[in-house]
Amino acid sequence: MRVVQRFCFYCVVFFCAAGIFAAESAVNLLVEAKKAGAALYWDPMSSGGVLENNGHSLSFRVDDRLAMLDNTRLLVIDPPQKRDGAIYVSAAFMSQAQELFKPRAAAPESPAYYKIGAILIDAGHGGKDPGAVGTHTIKGKKITLQEKDITLEVSKLLAAKLKAAYPAKNIMLTRTGDAFLSLEQRVDIANSIPLAPAEAVLNISIHVNASLDKQASGFEVWYLNPGYRRTVLGKTAQSGADMNKELFSIFNTMMEEQYTTESILIAKFVLEGLQARIGAQSESRGIKQEEWYVVRNANMPSVLVELGFVTNPAEAELLSDSAYLNKAAEGIYNGLAAFVTHFEQSRGFTGFKE
Repeated sequence: MRVVQRFCFYCVVFFCAAGIFAAESAVNLLVEAKKAGAALYWDPMSSGGVLENNGHSLSFRVDDRLAMLDNTRLLVIDPPQKRDGAIYVSAAFMSQAQELFKPRAAAPESPAYYKIGAILIDAGHGGKDPGAVGTHTIKGKKITLQEKDITLEVSKLLAAKLKAAYPAKNIMLTRTGDAFLSLEQRVDIANSIPLAPAEAVLNISIHVNASLDKQASGFEVWYLNPGYRRTVLGKTAQSGADMNKELFSIFNTMMEEQYTTESILIAKFVLEGLQARIGAQSESRGIKQEEWYVVRNANMPSVLVELGFVTNPAEAELLSDSAYLNKAAEGIYNGLAAFVTHFEQSRGFTGFKE
């Protein structure tokens, strides 16, 4: 998440750095995580994962000697290895991870836990940009559907549900009316949301699809291609990194991969939420990856939702129905709520007493 960064670029902790461990001493990470009551999140595209337990997270990559604890501390580790489709680590890795995951008291001057401080909802298109357009005869009337109208209605419904559930969080819309915003303006809004220490922001962009194939239908959720490289650390972290460019690059790469892992998880939850609410009426096209501008330039986990096809006559009729759009908003809300719960229950303390 775009957490207010307090990275120390000399805070490198040496941790079970015994080199490449022998194959016979390796243990299956998924099996050992279950034994320890830890959750394991894995992204096969980036060969990176996150191990979570007792409010702490350990981000790692296959064959990499560096990991990151709670987004703030670099660790030198025995590099995890991938064999036969499974992830293996040394016994020392698991032993030290369990030690690091033990509860510790938060520093008095720091907030206790990371939390979602803001959620930005980006209603696609608007103003002079109608987005996808479809004209159909619905219930005896010729109706032209515009993407900009559908995305705004769903975004407002979603915002209302989030505000009711999370009155203490900053729930924002990039637009509340039929206004044109450039892609750059949308990204600037996302990247300039004020956050308190240890707060995070997530970004969701709402869209509607179109196709030359009138039979194309269904909803889908997109996240950024893990192979796309970008700088996600803020100016404070960058200025601190001037003394050590290599460590800055390491931190940035790890944060990139954590954003990817969390974006995939958001996409999964949102897709499941949509499936539960509108899956009986529209098919799921699954989770996909692409380098959409508003996703690749937002310095936080971001997803883009396509609600359906205005070019498909049957789906256009659904998208013209406010009750159906409300169900779609409920599905997205349920997915976001599931992620918020996961994030706020799985993040560690912001400060430690050693």
